[in-house]
Amino acid sequence: MSIPATMRALQQTSTRGPQDMRSITDAPVPSPDRGEVLIRVAAAGVNFADISKAHGTFRGGPQPPYLAGFEAAGEVVAVGAAVTGPRPGTHVIGVGHGAFAEYMVLTAAAAMPVPAGWTGEQALGLVVNWPTALAALKPLGRMAAGETVLVHAAAGATGQAAVTMAKHYGATVIATAAPSKHEAVLALGADHVLDSLDGDLSAEVLRLTGGGGADVVLESAGGATFNASLAAAKPVTGRVVVYGVAGGAAAITNWDLVYKHQVHIIGLNIGVLIQAAPEIFGELISELSALIAAGVLAPAAPTTYDLADGPKALAQLEARATVGKLALRP
Repeated sequence: MSIPATMRALQQTSTRGPQDMRSITDAPVPSPDRGEVLIRVAAAGVNFADISKAHGTFRGGPQPPYLAGFEAAGEVVAVGAAVTGPRPGTHVIGVGHGAFAEYMVLTAAAAMPVPAGWTGEQALGLVVNWPTALAALKPLGRMAAGETVLVHAAAGATGQAAVTMAKHYGATVIATAAPSKHEAVLALGADHVLDSLDGDLSAEVLRLTGGGGADVVLESAGGATFNASLAAAKPVTGRVVVYGVAGGAAAITNWDLVYKHQVHIIGLNIGVLIQAAPEIFGELISELSALIAAGVLAPAAPTTYDLADGPKALAQLEARATVGKLALRP
């Protein structure tokens, strides 16, 4: 297979946001180093982390100019030294650098096969959103059947996966989303859906739980909602798993934890988990594979955009105007 020297890609040119992401046609096609594979990108996933990187607020993120995106699915077209698999022709999904492009390099050991019968677009989320949701619920959130789980941003890709899995594991699910997205969240099986812009979310959660509070809170909203999440969690035993800062940073002090919110606060960054606890990530992937085989998790149906429309997709995600997974198609 002939591999060109240059390719189309989206380049982030500043830290002022996605509006300064531009389409270029002369980006060098990367070459796989030892232990890496080169894929021809079929679809790239759009995530909130892309927005944080575009604003320069993602800790340790790339400095502009850089090729944007980090999640992609595609066909292996070349392999580096010491790679025994996946072989050329295999369709895989993984994370790396520069996914918003026609070609991308992945670490071979972390490149997961696209499930049989699935397209690359349908597999997006399998290595980012779904493991994040499962990690928040099970190994970190320690959710048990019969407990109540509060899921913020339930209409997003991670939120949808969390609602589906929490119901499968026997939880009562209270979800939050914009009113226009409530129907989609209820269709996933959520028991209650609250307006994410309601100024008194914690009171509503306490009402729905008879004053007890939620056993597990999946917190990705940040900002003012963070305090509502703490207040909505069950005192002493409630677990708040924080994996996103979409609404901005929020502060909490040791005084708050002793006198105001006696809850467990757990930080989750799936990239750090993969590096620091690969055995946990391996267990997550095995569990996800079982859920897929059992039909609990079905192929995603992302909203797709042409690669050149990437800034538009990111702007709509940032404005909370989307439902489910978003994908760019080179």
